[in-house]
Parts: sequence; structure tokens; C-alpha cells
Amino acid sequence: MELNISGVPAEIPPSTQNLDLSFNPLESLTSNYFSAIPALRFLDLTRCRIQTIEDYAFEDLHNLLILILTANPLWHLSPKAFYSLTSLQKLVAVEDNISSLADLPIGHLHTLQELNVAKNNVDSLKLPKYFSNLTFLRFLSLQSNKISSISTEDLDVLQGEKELNLTLVLSLNDIKYIQPGSFEGIHLHELSLRACFENTSVMKAGIQGLAGLQVNRLVLGEFRNIRRVEDFSNGLLDGLCQVQLQEFVFICFERFYNCTDTLFDCLVNTSIIRMVDIYLNKMSAVPTASRIRQLECKTCKFNEVPARKLSSFKELRVLRITKSKYLTGFLQTFVDLPNLEVLDLSENQLSFLQCCSFYLSGTPKLKHLNLSFNSKISMSGSWGVNELVSLDFQHSKLEGSGTFPVFLSLGKLIYLDISYTNTHVESQCTFCGLESLQVLKMAGNSFKDNNLGDSFMKLTQLLTLDVSSCKLIQVSLSTFSSLGKLQKLNISHNKLLTVDHLTYKPLQALTVLDFSSNQLTVLTEKALESLPSSLVHLDLSCNLFDCSCSHLSFLKWANEHGELLWSTELMVCNSPKHLKNASVLNFDLSSCQLSPTLVAISVGTALAGALFLFLVYKYYFNLYYRLVLLSGCQRNADRDDTYDAFVIHSSKDIEWVRKELVKTLEGGVPPFHLCLHYRDFTPGVPVASNIIHEGFLSSRKVIAVISDHFMESKWCSFELEIAQSWQFMEGRAGIILIILEEVDKALLRRKLGLSRYLQRNTYLEWKDREISRHLFWRQLRTALLAGKTEPGSGGN
Repeated sequence: MELNISGVPAEIPPSTQNLDLSFNPLESLTSNYFSAIPALRFLDLTRCRIQTIEDYAFEDLHNLLILILTANPLWHLSPKAFYSLTSLQKLVAVEDNISSLADLPIGHLHTLQELNVAKNNVDSLKLPKYFSNLTFLRFLSLQSNKISSISTEDLDVLQGEKELNLTLVLSLNDIKYIQPGSFEGIHLHELSLRACFENTSVMKAGIQGLAGLQVNRLVLGEFRNIRRVEDFSNGLLDGLCQVQLQEFVFICFERFYNCTDTLFDCLVNTSIIRMVDIYLNKMSAVPTASRIRQLECKTCKFNEVPARKLSSFKELRVLRITKSKYLTGFLQTFVDLPNLEVLDLSENQLSFLQCCSFYLSGTPKLKHLNLSFNSKISMSGSWGVNELVSLDFQHSKLEGSGTFPVFLSLGKLIYLDISYTNTHVESQCTFCGLESLQVLKMAGNSFKDNNLGDSFMKLTQLLTLDVSSCKLIQVSLSTFSSLGKLQKLNISHNKLLTVDHLTYKPLQALTVLDFSSNQLTVLTEKALESLPSSLVHLDLSCNLFDCSCSHLSFLKWANEHGELLWSTELMVCNSPKHLKNASVLNFDLSSCQLSPTLVAISVGTALAGALFLFLVYKYYFNLYYRLVLLSGCQRNADRDDTYDAFVIHSSKDIEWVRKELVKTLEGGVPPFHLCLHYRDFTPGVPVASNIIHEGFLSSRKVIAVISDHFMESKWCSFELEIAQSWQFMEGRAGIILIILEEVDKALLRRKLGLSRYLQRNTYLEWKDREISRHLFWRQLRTALLAGKTEPGSGGN
């Protein structure tokens, strides 16, 4: 990305599968443009200024699955532009100046599943005949185009397709008219019409134009930042009586007032209704013949759960009212909802008193109840529903759940989440009655005396237990005695010091144990022996391990069982002091068998070796350069110079170098040839070798562009220091200093040693004024011409 390249770089391996060339000026894709990388599966050409794509541009890309052409000013696509893309599944041509679907030569792309031509200039929904060849097409987006009307013949190519699984997105088109019958006999998976109509009357007429459509999901409404139609009026959705749909999504409507009595009139045969970001504060009348099985209200404006009104949906199986900051009360009761199985009231501001039999008595088949992320819930112990299998209270403040048995009647419950509910377990019978429970999550709570006591004695079917972040300092010997089926235990983020082998011995079915972020110093030999053979993952990270030789058996075990341990990079030594933060798995076991003297010698040798390698690494460039000079590789006096000057500059000053220095000197009279690292260095050759051979040894002069950025760069200072050495070896003044901006002269002398060669070399100051610029360029050309050999003269 953004490398200013105009073609496919030659160094890209032929086996490459994913290639992103976005934001490069490719401009035109000629034949066989990508044939050197035939294994491509993903190709991104976003904003590459592509204007033309010639025939066979993608030749040999038989494996390509995804092609992205977003934001290119396409004005010509050859008839065979996309040939050879025999496996293409997704084509993104967003914002590409496309004016008609007929202009896209894609009729042969039989494997295409997704076509996105949003944000173009398409003004007609007329689908070309080639769409009948796209038998695998599942998604077509024409969002944000210029479609203003839909006619009866526009979708003829889709007629008669009984199993068509196509999603058609027409959102953000200014649709003023849909001719009746345009969708007659059409089968779609989804149709999205968001922010398509300028007012309620146009929207009402447009919905009526959908008559005869059969669709699994219909999406109507606006966007949060684009609301063209704000007021809901009675009869707005009357046209849906002539549409067969399974799911209706109504999204982003602000004003309802009291005009909602007809909201559900034409939706009685719909299975799923989802209302998202709807400012609906009262539930309208519900037809008694409703067949709605699933109703979701997300970010609506209810002040209280409209339980009585919702009770009219007799076929309701799933009810979700979530993410409403206004929903604080549950004052009514559900009456005769015989089929309701899922009730999700999460992420609201609800407060319950005496939960929950009063509210749920009319839901005898309720199996899943989610009251998580609410305000405060007071537990009464009476539920009124005996079929519950999952119950979620996480992050809601519970009262009474840890002091007396509130779950006694929930004998079928399998899943219980009371994490972070401010529960303090005092009673050993807190979980009495939960004989079928398999998953218990109660992270972030607390236990009496910070001791995980005998609260789980009755949970003999438990498979998963999470007691992380519960401030535990002790686990009783009998805590897990009846949990023989437990498979996953998370006891992390507590203050436990040991893993007692007698305590954990009953957990012989355990596959995952998370003991991270405790205060464990070592696993004793007995604890290691008691680990179940079924264990697959053990997390001991972020503990306080003692890596002394007295614990050699544990350290040896950790070295040998790395495949069992999780997050091993966080298993580090806390003591002894000289090994603090060293990896437990990398502990040198042999060090425990050596004498202190030998250890000291070994450590000293290792440190000396490390220091030597560090010095070689740090001064590699100096050594390399001096080696070249000593071996006689410096330039002979009669050798022609490749470049007039080698330019040293900070990367942050590259714009000035390109637009001012290079443009003026190389494009002037006489022209000068500059050596620039980003342009003239040989690819694949070490940087040090490039600087010496392509830079200093092939140039008559050195130009140093001095700025604050230059002085802050250790690399620039280093190059200038080498330049001084080069000047000394050449025996002549060859450095030209350009002061790019106001720079402290004292700082220059101190940091760059300027006083040593200021009088021997050319010193120029750049000022962006017309007279100063003229004088600057004349002086710089004069300095560069000094010592320059005229063509054919044979000497200086």
C-alpha cells in the first residue's frame, strides 16, 4: 500500500495468495498484468487510479476468490476484462464511476456469489440478461446509487427462480416510484430499503409497489445519521399485506406518537419481527390471529415492559427487549403466553422486587431467561416457572442470592451465570436444588472468609465452574469432593498460595484448569502427581514462581510439559532476585549442578560474548566501510563518477528533497545526476553496501540537508561522520551543507562537529524567498560544478 509504485513489484513471490496494492498509481491494467503471481486468492486494488482494464488483465488468476476495485475512476472495461477469473466469488466495485450494470462484463463469472456496486451512478434497476448465468449470486448491493424508479420489466431475469437466495440492497437510493407488479413472482432472501423515500406518502406508495414479492427478510427504515422519514403514520405499512415475508426488520424511526394501532396489522403472518432503534414507548393493538414467533425490540423507548400487550402474541416463542436506557420497570405480568421459551431483557435499567414468579406466571414453558446487565434484582426464591434450563444475571446487582437457597425450584436448570452480581456466598445451601446444573459462572463475587467452602456439594453434574476474581485465599479440602464430572475450572485472579493435591484430587475428569494470576510459588511433587491424565490445558501464568534449585523437580516438569501449559510467555520467575522475570520454561536445569565458581565464569563469558556481539552489531557500518577502504576499493582518480552528489537527509524532509532539490538540479541546465537512497540503491543488497558503493564511492560530492529532524536522527549523524572520513580519504573538499531551516548554530557545532570542516566546504542556507532562492541555486550549482569533468575531456 501507498508505495507510489506503478506496477506489480518483481520481487513478489509467485506463490503469494494475498496482495494489497491499494493507493498506488497503477492507472491501467494491461493484458497479463498479474500473470507472474498466479496463486492469488485475494487482490485489493482500492484507489489505484485505474481508468482502463484491458482484455485478459487477470489472465492466469484461476484461484482468485476476492477482487476489490473500490474508488477507481473506471471509464473503460474491455469485454474480456475479467476473463480467467473462473473461481471469483466476491467482486467489490464501489465508487467506480459505473453508470449501468450492463457495462460490467461479468456474465461469464459463474462462481460469483457477491457483487457490490454501491456508490456509483447506476440509475436503473434493470438487471441485464447475463444475471441468469450468475446462478450462485447471493448478494447484490446497489446502495447509494441514483435509482429513482423501479419498473415491471427491471427484474424479469429473476422471474421463476423458486429457490433464489439473493440479498438485494437498494438503501440510500432516492426512490420516488415503484410500479405495481415490479416484484410480482420474485423470490428474494433479503430486500433492504433504508432511507429510500423522501416522505411518508412516497414510502407508503413504495411499499404498496412491493405487492407479490416473496422474501425471507425485509428491511425498512432509516439510518441513524440519515433520517428522511421520521414520522410513523397509521397505514404506512399496509402494503405489506400483499407481501409474503418471514422476517421484518424496522429500523431507525423516531416519531410514533399514538399512531401505532396498525403497526402489526399486515405482519400477522410474519414469523420474526425485529425493531431496532425505534422510539416506540407504547405497544399498539395486536391482532388476535398473530403468528409471530419471535419479537425483538433493541434500543426502543419503553419505560416499562409492556407485558399485557405482548401477551396477545399467543404464538410467541422468543421475546427480546434489550439495550433500552429508558426501560426501568416491569410492573405488569405476562398473561397466557403458553409457547414462550426465550425471554431476553438484558442491557436495560430494570429493577425487580421479589423476582420472579409474579412476572413470569403466564409463561409455563419458559426455558431461557436473560436479565443480565440491569440495575438491581431482589431474589424471592419463588419462580413460577419450572422448565428453566438457562438463567443469566451477570453484571446485575443481586440481593439475597448468597444468604438463602433461592434456586430450590429450578431442578432442570443447566446453565447459571451470576458473575459480577455483588453476590456474597454465606450459606452452604446457596445452590441447593440445582441437581442438573452443568455450567456455573460466578466470577467477580465473594465467599465467606474468602474461603471456597462446601457450597458445591450438591452440584454433582457440574461440567464448568468459574470462580475467578473472587478474592479467594483458601480452598477447603472437601470443596470439589462431589465434582467428579467437572471438566473446566477457572480459579484465576485470586490470592491462592498452593495447589493442594488432596483438594484437587477428586477432579479426575478435568481437561482445563486456569490457575493464572494467583500467588503460587511452586507445584509440589504430590500436586504434579495428582494432576488428572485427562488434563489438556493448564494455565499457570502470572504467578510468583520460585526458580531456586530446591524446586528443580517442578522446573524440570515445566520444561518437559510445555505443550500442556497455556500462556507460557507469562510464566516467569519471581525469585531468586538474579532470575526475576526470567522464563520458567527456559530455566537452565544444568545450572543447579554446577559450582558457584563455574557458574560465575559461565555468566561472565556469556556477558562478554553478548557485549562483543552488541559492539559488532552497533559498529558494523564503521567496520565495513573501513574494511572497504583498506582493501583498496576506493575510487581511482581517473574513474568516471556515476553521480554528481550523494544526498544525505532525514526521511521527514523527503518532500523538500523531491520537490525542490531533485526537481531543480536534475531538471535544470546543466542537469546534475543525484544519488538518492529511495531511488538508486540496488534492491536486495545490504544497506551498508549500498551507502558505500552506490553513495560515497560513486559520487563526486556529498550534499547534507541539515534540519532539526536531521540532528535528531542518529543515523543521519552517523552518515555525516562517514562522509567526513570519505572526504579525508579523497583529500579534497566534497561536502555541501544545506541548512534547511533556522537551526541553532551552537547546537550544530556540538552535535555534528561543524567547526571542523565548515571553512573547507560549501555552506548554504535555504530561505523560501524569490531573491534568496535564486542566489541559493546559483551557489549550489557552482559548488557542484567545481571539479566536474566535461564529457570527453578525459580529466578534471
